Amino acid sequence: MTERVVLAYSGGLDTSVAISWIQKETGKEVVAVALDLGQGGEDMEVVRQRALDCGAVEAVVVDARDEFADEYCLPAITSNALYMDRYPLVSALSRPLIAKHLVQAARNHGGTVVAHGCTGKGNDQVRFEVAFATLAPDLDVLAPVRDYAWTREKAIAFAEENAIPINVTKKSPFSIDQNVWGRAVETGFLEDLWNAPTKDVYDYTDDPTLNWQSPDEVIISFDKGRPVAIDGRPVSVLEAIVELNRRAGAQGVGRLDVVEDRLVGIKSREVYEAPGAMVLIRAHEELEHVTIERELGRYKRGTDRKWAELVYDGLWFSPLRRSLEAFVDATQAHVSGDIRLVLHGGHIAATGRRSSESLYDFNLATYDEGDSFDQSAARGFVELHGLSSKISAKRDLGL
Repeated sequence: MTERVVLAYSGGLDTSVAISWIQKETGKEVVAVALDLGQGGEDMEVVRQRALDCGAVEAVVVDARDEFADEYCLPAITSNALYMDRYPLVSALSRPLIAKHLVQAARNHGGTVVAHGCTGKGNDQVRFEVAFATLAPDLDVLAPVRDYAWTREKAIAFAEENAIPINVTKKSPFSIDQNVWGRAVETGFLEDLWNAPTKDVYDYTDDPTLNWQSPDEVIISFDKGRPVAIDGRPVSVLEAIVELNRRAGAQGVGRLDVVEDRLVGIKSREVYEAPGAMVLIRAHEELEHVTIERELGRYKRGTDRKWAELVYDGLWFSPLRRSLEAFVDATQAHVSGDIRLVLHGGHIAATGRRSSESLYDFNLATYDEGDSFDQSAARGFVELHGLSSKISAKRDLGL
């Protein structure tokens, strides 16, 4: 029986070229695996047929939208996950799920090799291959774009010479990755840091000035950290992301122009669109400020940052990520309630918070009549709180 390579297939330039190239260079059959992660665009049946047209012996399409939302995006929400405090892990979250289904397909279709179309400069090669090594160390890995130094020009030329159907041309050089959690755009003129993104870069979001006269007020309800309703209407996590992509995107919310530190050691300019992700993370953070005790909140902000770094660095299946998530799950016991936001002109403004689990005590916080805070206790507290600094300063000043 001919050996089989199971390829993570997106339907784009590199993986379409990879099908034909792998077969010609290795003599192995290719099984293409594509996941529906809510990326929109082409119908997944069209993507499946393209894989077959490119020479795949089998093409598998998996509807993983709810799995992605519930098992990958939801932990990102509860961990307020923003790499470098900005990037909501649009691509990083999807890679371990794709790797999981790729390994399953290899088991089901007799694959001995798993393959991806990542370059040697990016983070995704790490995310895929560390996941493969964790889930199926017996499988070999093939990375033709990286290991054989493909350039985009070479890939396009190969596609044209071999009549491979692709949706990228020399006139449209962007590299795009998208799913329901967001959209990532790189390469082309964006590689010059001084070049501003043009309107054709964006797809998930409208110009922030387009609906300037019509701000959108939205109430997002959470139950133990999980978004469960929008404006009082029950929603699944996937439905929440989809609706907020639409509504926040119409307000130009979620546009990010980032120079980020890649795991491989270089800096990269990326343009992201993540309207639903940014709104849900912001709303969740606001509710945590109301319902989580101060010291727990301070500590969790550090673990949130670490969780995001682990996922960005391709360590989704690591013991530390699992342990941090167990901690985060415990912190969400009281994160229930409603957050009101106004989406307008590319910005998110929190205007209201309410929760039966709130730690906010009006009578302690008010400066009006009814104040129950004992201000006489504050003088001694301040004196003791600063005592060590006072003693040190006297020594340093020679007093």
